[in-house]
Amino acid sequence: MYAYGLLPFIVSTSAVAREIVFPPIAAIQASGQVPLGKDDRVDIVTGSQFSGLTTFAHLPYVNCLVDDQAQFTPYDIAILGAPFDTGVTARPGARYGPGGIRLGARRLQGWSIYTGVNVFKSWATIVDCGDAPLTWLDNTVISSRPTNTTGLGRTPRILTLGGDHTTTLSALRSTYDKWGPVSVIHFDSHLDTWDPEVLGGGISHYAGVNHGTFLHIAHEEGLIRNTSLHVGIRAPTVRRKGDIRNDIRCGFEIIKARDLDRVGINGIVEQIKSRVGDSKVYISVDIDVLDPAYAPATGTAEPGGFTTRELLSILDALHGLPVVGADVVEVAPIYDTAAETTTLAAARWLIRCYISWWKRRSMITSV
Repeated sequence: MYAYGLLPFIVSTSAVAREIVFPPIAAIQASGQVPLGKDDRVDIVTGSQFSGLTTFAHLPYVNCLVDDQAQFTPYDIAILGAPFDTGVTARPGARYGPGGIRLGARRLQGWSIYTGVNVFKSWATIVDCGDAPLTWLDNTVISSRPTNTTGLGRTPRILTLGGDHTTTLSALRSTYDKWGPVSVIHFDSHLDTWDPEVLGGGISHYAGVNHGTFLHIAHEEGLIRNTSLHVGIRAPTVRRKGDIRNDIRCGFEIIKARDLDRVGINGIVEQIKSRVGDSKVYISVDIDVLDPAYAPATGTAEPGGFTTRELLSILDALHGLPVVGADVVEVAPIYDTAAETTTLAAARWLIRCYISWWKRRSMITSV
């Protein structure tokens, strides 16, 4: 009875089924496919996401720290990894940030739907210099080499892949040597201007240099201007009033995370531009400025942060500022989701926003 009732269904479906004809196994040519061999006629390398070295967005690799190699390859903008994380006060792992961000940049290509810019086809020569040589046995040791610019500008711009936020101190020292004091636009959930005597310095002088004190030290060394500001702050302070007073003394103004709800993206952008004026700018993005829902892979996550879209919109609107250096830091891939949520976001900030600020030659040749 069951078989009898099922028979009409079988007959009716078989009558409309699509006929699928498989080619013979050996007849590859007949199917439109081309066999690969020593006389390949198909280019499977150009445009591939999975060939060659894993550089940032498949940029050319130049060992910028080896003089005889860098001498013959001038560039305008360089990606440099800083695999360092022994200055953290919470979860480690940011030493693997540069590699994670490069993996997150595998699909970066084409023209931005928002800005109309394709940075890979702009006037600038962009290279990936790999990672700065560091030893995990002595955090004070790092190699230093001169850079090799093209004829378009006097000094190449360096975009740093962190690494914990302590690495920004080295970048600011380098920036100061070329351009003098800069206004720092600091995207973060924490102040990072803590006095070393308050954070780490009570243990040892060495411990006082960390990812929460580097901006205080930068102020003491005269590396930054009193026109700097934080964006996205929401973490608690260590001292009720002393930390804020010290932050003001270090030259910073604070835009808190919830200010976005009150004034919107345009209001945040106007406040940033008004603060830095026409001074030279260094932009530092700590990944924890984002809410942990959007960037879980960091050492000191703080709930209540920006969304990825909100931050991208703010950064995009800062085009035209005289930016002389930038970084994205505190990316610790071990804590990321299987979807690479954090590293994808970090990679897109770097290429879509940072480099687009220099889309016109005048931005880099004039400073």
